[in-house]
Amino acid sequence: MLILPFRTVVSLVLLYLHNRVFWLPKALPNREEGEPNRTYKVGAEPVRTESAGLKSRERARIALGQTGTEKARAAQTSTVAELARFFPEATPVRIPVQFTRAGGEAGIPGIEERTVIEFGTSREVLFSCTAPLEFADVLRLRNSDGSLDTDASVVAVQYQPGATIVAARFLNSVPNWIVKP
Repeated sequence: MLILPFRTVVSLVLLYLHNRVFWLPKALPNREEGEPNRTYKVGAEPVRTESAGLKSRERARIALGQTGTEKARAAQTSTVAELARFFPEATPVRIPVQFTRAGGEAGIPGIEERTVIEFGTSREVLFSCTAPLEFADVLRLRNSDGSLDTDASVVAVQYQPGATIVAARFLNSVPNWIVKP
């Protein structure tokens, strides 16, 4: 058995602890709390090498961005979606169409505009436009390939600044309509 003096034992223990503290990290990097990426330097540009990419010892370092908040896209509802709340069976669709309102009364010119049907039911379509449509206006709806070519009557209108939100009901059955009953 080896017997050492007290002073030697204390010195060895302190030396051992000093080396442990020196070599071990105090804490592990925590990227969730904003620990910067250790492979990039703040403000430095990457250094190109002859192979492909960066030199292993000359990588640039950048810090992580600041945390922030932003409104979720799902929380942003369109004005057409607000009108669609009154049509429980409405399904989101995105169908580009062109509608035409013929000038029925004397002095009222016909209106023609391109828009996108945003919601649809088996009997109605909901869309936004800039034309000043009114309740009971009859519209001709056509898409670019001709698979949708039918008349519809305006059954709901909401006026917004710079836009008119419209719900129109088909006057005839549409055999190839995407939303089935």
